[in-house]
Parts: sequence; C-alpha cells; structure tokens
Amino acid sequence: MLRDGSLSDKEVDIEVSESAGSSLPTFEIPGMPGAQMGMVNLGDMFGKAFGEQKSIKRMSVEESYEALMAEESDRLLDQDLVVRTALENARNDGIVFIDEIDKICARSDRLGADVSREGVQRDLLPLIEGTTVTTKHGAVTTDHILFIASGAFHLAKPADLLPELQGRLPIRVELNSLARDDLKKILTEPENNLIRQYRALMETENVTLDFSDCAIDAVSDLAAEVNHAIENIGARRLHTVMEKLLEEISFEAADRSGETITIDAAYVEARVGDLAKDTDLSKFIL
Repeated sequence: MLRDGSLSDKEVDIEVSESAGSSLPTFEIPGMPGAQMGMVNLGDMFGKAFGEQKSIKRMSVEESYEALMAEESDRLLDQDLVVRTALENARNDGIVFIDEIDKICARSDRLGADVSREGVQRDLLPLIEGTTVTTKHGAVTTDHILFIASGAFHLAKPADLLPELQGRLPIRVELNSLARDDLKKILTEPENNLIRQYRALMETENVTLDFSDCAIDAVSDLAAEVNHAIENIGARRLHTVMEKLLEEISFEAADRSGETITIDAAYVEARVGDLAKDTDLSKFIL
C-alpha cells in the first residue's frame, strides 16, 4: 500500500533533525571577509555550536518520505570532502564571466575623470592577475580561473579600458550582429522559446494562440529591421516586438476564453508594421 501510493494522504508524526539556530535571522556586516554577499547567518554560526535538535512534526506520508530521504542523504554525505572538492574545482576549473564590461570604460569623449569606473577596473586587476579570495568555506586562489569579459561597446571601445586590464585579457573575439535568420532560430528553437511562453500564458485564460510560419518570419524581419534602424539590442528586440504584437490579446484574454486566435503575417503587419516604420515611435515603444 505504501509503494502504490494508497497511504500518501495519511498523516504521521515523525522525528526530524532541526538545526538549533535555523530560526535565527541574518544581518549584514559590510566588508566582512568570508561573508556571502556581506550577509551573516546567525543560524549557521550558532547551529554548529548547539548541534542538531530533534523535533516531532506531523505531515503526510508523501511529505515524510521526502523529508526522511533528504535527511538520510545529508547524513551519507561527507561535508568536509564536499567542501574540499568544491574548492579544488573552483581553483582549477572555475570560470568567471564578467558581462557589460563596457559600462566601466572611461570613455575618451567624456570631460573630467571617470574615477568610479577606473576604480572598478583597478579592483578587477588583482583578481584576474591572480590572488587569494577568502570565502566562508576556505581560500580560493584565482591563478587558474578562466575570466571571460563581454560587452556591446556601442558607446565605448575596448581601447578605453585600462591598458593593464587589456593586457590581462589578451584574447579578443568580435561577434557578428544577429541577422534575421538568427532571430528566427532564437524565436523557435529553444525549449522554452518566446512563442511557447506566450502560448502557455494565454492558456491560463483558456485562449489558444496559433502562430503561422509567415507570422514568425514577419516578427523576425521586424525585429531585425528595428535593430538596424534604431539601436541594435540583439535578441531582446524580440521581447518588445512580441509584447506589442500581443498587447491587445493579453488585455482582452479574459473576455475571449475558449477562442483560438491565429497570428499570421497580416496580423503582425497590422499590429506592429506601421509602428516599426515610424522611427520616432519605435525609439520609445519598440
């Protein structure tokens, strides 16, 4: 009966482990070395001192199975070995990805000194060059960690970075802008693509969306066109075009329960086409 789920709804009392400090709050100590994001969890500090306490809790058989499995799994793990392995992997196989690095460039066309931007760059220098970072699990050396930085560099250029930072990032790769075919692939190929997300969203209101192939082509064309004409923000343009395309349907979805709405090229042109051609409006809406 237990295996076939017949007892899943029955309630039982079980004894489970509970850390003595688990109910204690967290507080922030700015700049404290080893703290995760500057936060200190009192439960972590006092829980080890007081040890684990047992408490009896009432729950369903299904919930008790999950709780006991989790407790037994934790008991089988060698936490010291887990920490040592994690530190070793971080030191030798770690990858740090720094996005939007162009935002900390001290641009040459600016008047005055960009002190804060230069300061951030100088703080990155020892990390990339190789230093030891203290964490609550132990020291991590960054000598063998791979650092990857990326940025659009629309308003700045890589040469605006500090020469020392450029020297520590020696390999430079320039990526091509997303073309219309790339945008179409992004719109259709990922498992949780935008079209599937909007279909699922409308299904909560019992509205079925049917996207034709020509509609997908039209959305891709519009996104590429607006990117080229105004500002190239890449695949994020698909979000704004799709949101504007389905704005009216989203607003009226509750009143159109049970309907199947077909999105074709004509529908895309009627809802977004004229707007995309108006540069001033596109700049603020799309």
